[in-house]
Amino acid sequence: MNILVFKTSVTRLRQVNRVQTLLSNVKAIADWNFDLDDCDNILRIVSADLSPRYIENILQKAGINCEELAP
Repeated sequence: MNILVFKTSVTRLRQVNRVQTLLSNVKAIADWNFDLDDCDNILRIVSADLSPRYIENILQKAGINCEELAP
C-alpha cells in the first residue's frame, strides 16, 4: 500500500463531507483522512494502485484545490 499526501483548500467539515462523497466511489482507496489542524489542510490517501493526478483531478473538478506533496 502507498500513502499519498496532498495539500488542499479544504477548511471545513462540510467540505470534508463533500470529499467523502467523491472518494467513496473510488474502489482503489483503502482509507483516507484529513488533518485540518495542519496549515496545508492535509489529505492522506491509502491505496495500492492510484495515481496522485487522478485524485487531484477529481477534487479540482469539484472546486477543491489539491496538490500532491513530495514524498
